[in-house]
Amino acid sequence: MRYVVAIGVLVLLIAGLVAVKGSQIGSLIKMGKEMEKAGAPPETVATAATKEEAWESTIHAVGTIAAVKGVSLSNDAPGVVTAIRFDSGAVVKQGDVLVELDSSVERAQLASADARRDLAKLNAGRSRALVASDSIPKATLDTDEALVKASQSDLGALQAQIARKVVRAPFSGKLGIRAINIGQYLAPGTTITSLEALDSVYVDFTLPQQNLADVKVGTVVRVTLEGDAGAGFDGTVSAVDPAVDPTTRSIRLRAAVPNQQDKLRPGMFANVDVVLPEQKRFVSVPSPSIVHASYGDSVFIVEDKKGADGKPARVARQQFVRTGTRRGDFVAVIDGVKAGEEVVVAGAFKLRNGSGVIVNNDVAPSAKLAPTPENR
Repeated sequence: MRYVVAIGVLVLLIAGLVAVKGSQIGSLIKMGKEMEKAGAPPETVATAATKEEAWESTIHAVGTIAAVKGVSLSNDAPGVVTAIRFDSGAVVKQGDVLVELDSSVERAQLASADARRDLAKLNAGRSRALVASDSIPKATLDTDEALVKASQSDLGALQAQIARKVVRAPFSGKLGIRAINIGQYLAPGTTITSLEALDSVYVDFTLPQQNLADVKVGTVVRVTLEGDAGAGFDGTVSAVDPAVDPTTRSIRLRAAVPNQQDKLRPGMFANVDVVLPEQKRFVSVPSPSIVHASYGDSVFIVEDKKGADGKPARVARQQFVRTGTRRGDFVAVIDGVKAGEEVVVAGAFKLRNGSGVIVNNDVAPSAKLAPTPENR
C-alpha cells in the first residue's frame, strides 16, 4: 500500500512539472509570434536629402612633373677648378658665373698675342707712310696688314678659349647639389650641378584613345599633389602627341602649369583632371550612403509607411543604383535615385530591406565637395 501511495505522489509531481513547463513553452511561443508580428526593433540612422547638381565633366589621369628648362651643367674645356661661385640649391640668374677653371697659361698667351698685335699695327702704320712716299712696294704693306688681321684673330681665339674656362648659368633657375670641389681636375663634360627653371613646369600624362576627341591644345587641366590640402594648380594642355601607343592604345599629352608657389618639382607624381567644357547634371549623394556588395551598389531610402500596429513608421527601402564620378565626399548617381529623396548616410550597414529606422542626424557625417582632412 505504501508503494502505491509513493508512486501516485511521484506521478502527480511529474504531471505538475509537465504542466508548468508546457505553460512556459506556450508563453514563449506566444511571445515569439508577437515579436515576429511586430518585427525587428528600429535602428538609429542618420539621413540626408539627395539633390541635383551641375558638375563639370573631367577626365582623370596620373602624370609626372617635368621641368620646362632643365640641364645638367658641365664644363666645355678641361682644367683645374680655381673658384666655385655658387652654393647648392641657390637661385641664379642667366649669365651668372658658377665655376672658374685655371686659365693662367691662356692668359699668358693672350698677353703675348696682344703684344704681337700691337707690333703688327705699328709696322702696318709705318708701311702705309712709306708706301705713300713710294719708298717700299705696296706688297710689303699688304703683308703687314695681313699680319695685323692674323694677330687679331689669334687674340680672339685666346679670348674665346679663356671664356670656355668659365661656366655660366645658361638661364635663370634653381641649382642642384654641387658635384665638384676646389682643385679638382675636370675633363670636358664633367657634371658640375643641375639647373632647373621652376617658374613653370610641364606635366606629362596619358589618356585612352577614345578621349582624343575631347582634348585639344588649350584645354584646361587641374593638377593636385597627393597629401596637399591646397586647391591644386590650373594649367592648359600645351602639346598632344600625334601618335597613339600601339601597346596601350593611349596618347601622350603635355600640360604647362605655372609654379609660382614652388611646390611642383620635376619627377613628382601628380593627379591630373582634364576639365571638359560641358557640364552635366547629376543626382549626388554622400559617399558613405553607398553600400558596396558583390551583387551591386545600393542605397537605403527612408520612407513613411504604416507599421504592423497601424501607426505611421519610418522604413528603409534598399534601392540598387548605378554610380558615376566622384567629387569630394559626394558620388554622382546615374540611375536609381531621384532628387529630394532621403537616403541613409550613417548606419546603413545595420539595415536590410524593410527595416524600421529612427532618424537621428546628430551623428550624420559632414560631406564637402572639397574636403580638407587633418593630418594625424
